[in-house]
Amino acid sequence: MNKNHTRLFTLAVVLLGVTPLFAAASDPVQTWNQLALQTARETSASDAQAARLYAMVNVAMYDAVNGIVSSHGNDDERDFAIVPPNGAPPQGDTLAAAAAAAHAVLAGEFPARAAIYDAQLQTDLGARPQSPRTKAGRDWGAAVGAQVRAARANDGSTPNETQPAGTGPGVFRAAWSGAQFRNLAPFAISDPSIYVTAGPPALDSLSYAAAFAEVKLLGNAAIPDAAKLDTFRFWNLPNGSDQPPGAWIQIGLAVAASRSLELPQATRLLALLSMGLCDSVGPTYMTKFLYRHWRPTTAIREASTDGNPNTDEDATWSPRGGSVGGTPEHTSGHSAFSGAGAAVLAGFFCTDSIAFTLATDTAPGGQPRTYSSFSSAANEAGLSRVLGGVHFSFSNLDGLAVGRAIGAEVLAKKLLLKRGPTHFGECPR
Repeated sequence: MNKNHTRLFTLAVVLLGVTPLFAAASDPVQTWNQLALQTARETSASDAQAARLYAMVNVAMYDAVNGIVSSHGNDDERDFAIVPPNGAPPQGDTLAAAAAAAHAVLAGEFPARAAIYDAQLQTDLGARPQSPRTKAGRDWGAAVGAQVRAARANDGSTPNETQPAGTGPGVFRAAWSGAQFRNLAPFAISDPSIYVTAGPPALDSLSYAAAFAEVKLLGNAAIPDAAKLDTFRFWNLPNGSDQPPGAWIQIGLAVAASRSLELPQATRLLALLSMGLCDSVGPTYMTKFLYRHWRPTTAIREASTDGNPNTDEDATWSPRGGSVGGTPEHTSGHSAFSGAGAAVLAGFFCTDSIAFTLATDTAPGGQPRTYSSFSSAANEAGLSRVLGGVHFSFSNLDGLAVGRAIGAEVLAKKLLLKRGPTHFGECPR
């Protein structure tokens, strides 16, 4: 293995997402992901925009590093994500390549913030030996980042599209923008449409009435419960935060650091994770656009119109979280992101039972929480939407299931070894 495939510095597992401290120059995965997270916060990116950005940054870093590693013809040669290794310098500095690739994506996507990224790249390169290897790595990484941006230039993320307001029982009322993300081209999965759910239960069904009663009780702002409110707030992550996919990027960074992954493995982990998160966007938005299901607030306040004898109207009901929700209710995007994130992380490490500590951007009082497994965090993140009164339980459960399935497909198909067995059981090698 190349000498410059140095081990990443071990960082604290607790990541305080509000004001990230950028990592040392020899740790580009940590450094440039923190810059991406900060960019999402400061530009008020939507969940879909943030997920797309994280995937572009991490795919660029992976392809830049993998191109150099693959040019040696070793047994650990892997498939690329977007950019093939053709032309990669065999002796290029992989650290310089990763930093330059991430810089190319961020500076290209956010030119008004280029000075921030330029300064970080200068810091990174200034810590490297000023040699032909460093220059070769930087030039290769910059080229890879530019190719990733070009490949995603017409990926369905623009122009903005608004689904008009709806009317009638069961229908989400407000117009909502960002509907174009139902057309977002995937990074890893083959067909996003297969992950569109069968839809919410019929309004007059017992299943709907049961979910209605649950959220009406658990998500009711008129019934004080500090623990439930704190759980909702912990995972809320609205605009101005790093968004739900950002929380899972933080988890991935924390576990990568605690395991001291080498650079090729760390870039592969974050590439797989971010592709799974981003590929959850298209199916979620397709489902929202198709069913345009109403949020619990409207459903409870207008229950007399739903045709169900087992639902009771409360015209004054308000959600515990204080927000009705800005997109159609089915399915829960938070849950889909969480299902995908947990599935990729558990699959990569071949175990779900890895403990970690996390403080999200919206953690009450900045207090972190510790989880015994990835799935326990995902389950709490999904449940938080019911506790906040913004989703029904069927949309949480469907979202988690969709995310898990997407994560499984990503692990089954992407960034695998080109020689020998590619999986240990269901875990990618």
